[in-house]
Amino acid sequence: MALELHVEDITVLVVYFILVMAVGLWSSCTTNTGSVKGYFMAGRDMIWIPVGASIYATNFGSHFFVGMAGSAAAGGIAVTIYEWHAVFMLCLLGWLFVPVYVASGAYTMPQYLKKRFGGRRLRIYLSCLAIFLLIVQKISVAMYAGAVFIQQSVGWDMYSSIISVTLITAVYTIIGGLSAVIWTDALQTVIMVFGSLWLVVAGFLNVGGMDELFEKYMHSVPNVTTCGNTTSGFPRADSLHIFRDPIDGDIPWPGAILGLTPMAILAWCTDQVMVQRVLSAKTHSHAKGGVLLAGWLKLLSFFIVILPGMMGRVLFPDEVGCVDPDICESVCENRNGCSNIAYAKLVVNILPIGVRGLMLACMMSALMSTLTSVFNSASSLFTLDLYTRCRPKSSERELMIVGRLFILVLVAVSIAWIPILNAAQGGQLWTYVQAMQAYLSPPWVVVFIMGIVWKRTTEKGAFWSLMAGLAVGLSRMILDLAYPKPACGEDETRPEVLYKVDFLYFAVILTIIVFVVCIVISLMTEKRPEAKLRRVTWSTRYSEPREDTDDEEDYDNEAARNADVHHEKGDDVETDGKFSFKEKVYNILCCYSSFKPKPVTKAMEEAEARRYRGQDEAPWVSKFLDLNAIIVMGVTVFLLGLFA
Repeated sequence: MALELHVEDITVLVVYFILVMAVGLWSSCTTNTGSVKGYFMAGRDMIWIPVGASIYATNFGSHFFVGMAGSAAAGGIAVTIYEWHAVFMLCLLGWLFVPVYVASGAYTMPQYLKKRFGGRRLRIYLSCLAIFLLIVQKISVAMYAGAVFIQQSVGWDMYSSIISVTLITAVYTIIGGLSAVIWTDALQTVIMVFGSLWLVVAGFLNVGGMDELFEKYMHSVPNVTTCGNTTSGFPRADSLHIFRDPIDGDIPWPGAILGLTPMAILAWCTDQVMVQRVLSAKTHSHAKGGVLLAGWLKLLSFFIVILPGMMGRVLFPDEVGCVDPDICESVCENRNGCSNIAYAKLVVNILPIGVRGLMLACMMSALMSTLTSVFNSASSLFTLDLYTRCRPKSSERELMIVGRLFILVLVAVSIAWIPILNAAQGGQLWTYVQAMQAYLSPPWVVVFIMGIVWKRTTEKGAFWSLMAGLAVGLSRMILDLAYPKPACGEDETRPEVLYKVDFLYFAVILTIIVFVVCIVISLMTEKRPEAKLRRVTWSTRYSEPREDTDDEEDYDNEAARNADVHHEKGDDVETDGKFSFKEKVYNILCCYSSFKPKPVTKAMEEAEARRYRGQDEAPWVSKFLDLNAIIVMGVTVFLLGLFA
């Protein structure tokens, strides 16, 4: 079903890539990208609009167009709970987590754990696990979803398409750091929303409106509904309801409320990818404004992803709704089903020439937004949390070089992972993503929440609760991978714990286990001194700065590292501006010459922290943001009740 691209489509694609590259390079040359804070935190000078757009674009990756739309095609509107639930988590991020992160002075989540609990193993363990998950889960999902869309829409070779997009993405991420990522995400958000709304309008013109869509969806049955000795392919009776039966529902309502919460807290409040964007805001008000913008955009997902997925099944029931493994194999090369092609099928068949190119650019936007975020965040984790362990006295320039080189390593791993994805993926992509989160996220969520709200939580309590959670979660994950869900017509051979205990319920059970272990061990071990809890918990976020530090903690801040490096080399911090030929080349390539290096002291960092907290801000700004948070959560509750 390869589609021939016309001149108009190709023109749109070329203009899009030129525009993205231009924005990325421009942002890299207008922000201080030659320091740790400039490169990994965008200089902490971002306003709320690009922050919010980047949060949304980073999360709204290619797996939404393929995975979430596919789940909507297969099971109706219930999957929208993942999006609307996120609105509450975004408010939690802006109002509870970010004030503590900023007060602690941490740039990364492992760095925060180091400041909160002390010791080394929590920080190193989280850094390694986070990088592993970013590479295996986020990149793998983005690559697979992008490959599905490209194959279904234009028939391009999967490997050459993904490799080219990955390399283009890496270029402006390497050069511009987080600033380039955020500004290009803002551009890509506009393209994604505009293109998706166009598709929704075109889809409604084909199906006849919202009421007609829902009615026709309930009758969208493929011609062949038998496979083996069973009959399937009929839409679920509860397809038009969000909250479903706690026993028989594919997304049981208790799991959707309770089990989804720890998964969402990890995704929005403790994930380096998301938190890094919020920490780049110039003040806390801009950070809260950014998360509110992302929350409002999250409400759109029902219209620009869920409804198109259902339209795909209504218009193409034989392909999207196929149940016979042989038919599905011929349609999408997946014997488990073809619901993942719903969105791409819609794009190919109902959009006019030129707009197809826009939607392909839209899909590339989603893919590239995810990849840029993963590249920059994984690079910051490796550079600031692992590399500095090996070379604690490394200079700013050395860290910048290492961070950029590590992105090249990520690109190589991403490309090498493509054939593994092509062989391993199957079924509903969205369910796979959420199940992996349910098995791995609760332990980390418990540790962060307990660390922020309960000063009595100890390092040993946090560590051993993580170990207990990891053992239980990995056991379920290994079983899930070893016993895949049977295809239509095949007998159920999995252990009962897999098909009788939904992964959302498992997330609740795992969370309770980790909470109990953390509390018990913390009460049995010596608590951390009060002096070392300053600025790292909710109750101590406004306390005096910490005077005593743990070993090597000085090298977590830019001021101490710079002062020590210059002292060792005998350099004067105030440079005379003269560079060697090699330095000039490096400066041009990295836009390093766009600023004059200045000494950064602890006093300056403290002044910046006070500025971030809104020291001179008008009182009405905070009240206005609080009111907006109440409004967006109220609208979300109304929508949930309307479709419950």
